[in-house]
Amino acid sequence: MRTLAFISLLLPFSSFAAVFVPATAGGAGIQMALDNLPKGGEVDLGVGTYIVRQPILLQKSRQTVRGRGSDTILFLADGADCPVVILGAQTANPKTPVRSVRLANLWIDGNRKNQPKEVWKFLPNGPGIYNNGVDVRTVQDATVEHVVCCRCRSGGMVTSAGTLRLTVKDYTAYDNQFDGMACYYTEDSHFSDLNLHDNLAAGISLDLDFNHNVIDHAVLTGNDLGIFMRQSRNNDFNGLTIHKSRHHGVFMAQTVIGKAACPGTECAGNNFDDIQITNCGGKAFVVNDATCTNNVISGGLFSDNLQGGLAQASPNLIALRVEGTLSRSAVLGAIAPAVH
Repeated sequence: MRTLAFISLLLPFSSFAAVFVPATAGGAGIQMALDNLPKGGEVDLGVGTYIVRQPILLQKSRQTVRGRGSDTILFLADGADCPVVILGAQTANPKTPVRSVRLANLWIDGNRKNQPKEVWKFLPNGPGIYNNGVDVRTVQDATVEHVVCCRCRSGGMVTSAGTLRLTVKDYTAYDNQFDGMACYYTEDSHFSDLNLHDNLAAGISLDLDFNHNVIDHAVLTGNDLGIFMRQSRNNDFNGLTIHKSRHHGVFMAQTVIGKAACPGTECAGNNFDDIQITNCGGKAFVVNDATCTNNVISGGLFSDNLQGGLAQASPNLIALRVEGTLSRSAVLGAIAPAVH
């Protein structure tokens, strides 16, 4: 308490404040600074490990938390059983979205082996909030950049609940219990320069209206699946490298409950430009359901995948277009033999 009182005396509350919080103040000190900022402001973190016992909430518009790169660590305390950082509201259907928040230049360690539970809490008449490194909910025009999420009890970063125009740059995730990055109810967003490796589930998981987004320059290595996707439409994937997935490189499907397919949950209109999938334990690219149509692969390479290249529920679900330096024979040689 002495440390927190000292920090509160230092806060320069003005129309725009930049507040420094030392590592000794922990997550509680960061939250105190955020709660006392006016509309707009920045909390700057120093070198060291910040012990987090409750989620750090960026729930006011135009707030920033910024560290000093890998020397700034947010470490989830044993048994905290919560997300490390939440951008946005904790309510199921907030009336006003949080806008223009930013998380930058820091390292998040979810300490997953010392978190007994995956779910922090369930919202009234709504979904659960899981113990992710970064949980992004109902925000608009937010930015996450130069952030590492590792060893989280659920996912590294999860976006959901009507997230719009999110920018994610230079994001790394590894050794998370589930996905390196998972996105639901997310639209018109841009994800670039991703390094997602050695997560226990997918490098990237996309579902529940992931629409009109761009993912480019991503390297996905050593995950169970490279990309899992359902109910995702009109997205662009540019310059992806998927290597050494334990199972498939890309698995594209429609939601099925029992034996019944759910209308409107198929993947359609997605474009993959220059996608490299190599040395996976399953197939390079699986289109599991015949309803997943109008998806396009433009160039790339599928090589040395244990069960083959492209597998489709019925012929011609994927349109192959040759662009750049790859010849059509090279593309077909990499992909066509595995079609069934």
